[in-house]
Amino acid sequence: MLKGIPEILTPDLLKILMEMGHGDTLCIGDGNFPAASISKNSLLVRLDGHGVPEILDAILKFFPLDPYVETPVSLMEVVPGDPVETPIWDEYAKIVEKYEPGTKIGHIERFKFYDVAKKAYAIIATGESALYANIILQKGVVK
Repeated sequence: MLKGIPEILTPDLLKILMEMGHGDTLCIGDGNFPAASISKNSLLVRLDGHGVPEILDAILKFFPLDPYVETPVSLMEVVPGDPVETPIWDEYAKIVEKYEPGTKIGHIERFKFYDVAKKAYAIIATGESALYANIILQKGVVK
């Protein structure tokens, strides 16, 4: 055990976050996200008993976002015509603003999101039940 590190961050996940370099991406998938098949060329971390907001909050305490891209945070767009509300996105915006004020959050079409996620350094599988709760973070540098 170490002081000050959120318990939700497992030793494996901390190692991965430390290994990642500037420009590497991290995908946090909701419970419906096909994490196992998407992560064939990435590292897969299972945090099934947890929701995305608590994981995002724990990670952004340590993880710098890339200030050199327009949107270092990306969400999966709702498929046109799908009558789904996404209040979880407001939670994400508050968490991102808390750690990286002024950061823009982008949206990526569903199948393009899968393609981007396939190139992620790591994918975190969660038990998040909210729909369209998938998020990709691009790592920046510590200044």
